[in-house]
Amino acid sequence: MTYERPAGVTAVAIAFLLAAAYLLAIGLTMLTRPGSISMAAGAELLGGLELAGPYMFLLAAAVGMVIAIGLWLLQNWARWIAILVALIGVVLLLPNVSSAILDFRFGRLPWEGLGVIVRVMIVWYLFQEPVREVFVT
Repeated sequence: MTYERPAGVTAVAIAFLLAAAYLLAIGLTMLTRPGSISMAAGAELLGGLELAGPYMFLLAAAVGMVIAIGLWLLQNWARWIAILVALIGVVLLLPNVSSAILDFRFGRLPWEGLGVIVRVMIVWYLFQEPVREVFVT
């Protein structure tokens, strides 16, 4: 039985693909031109793992691409991994949100909050019954 890919699944796959492309570009730039770009450039997506260096950027990019392709092909394992990655992202961003409030960095709060909101929306969307039904087991 063939299902049509929901627009939301396409959007989530594209989000993972864009994040992976960004991390890949930064990782490759860090390898080819050391010192030209700060490791902090990946802090929003890697949540502290950027300190492991450019290879962590490349590893995260590879994982993001695999998830994006799996979601595009409606593979259920990719849905579960996307949910897990989004949940981990929420957990990693919560200290940043708390810190922005406690340190009175209110200009930073909307950006940090948006990161949490987008990740929660991805988890919520991928758990919806109509979306679950289109994924291949």
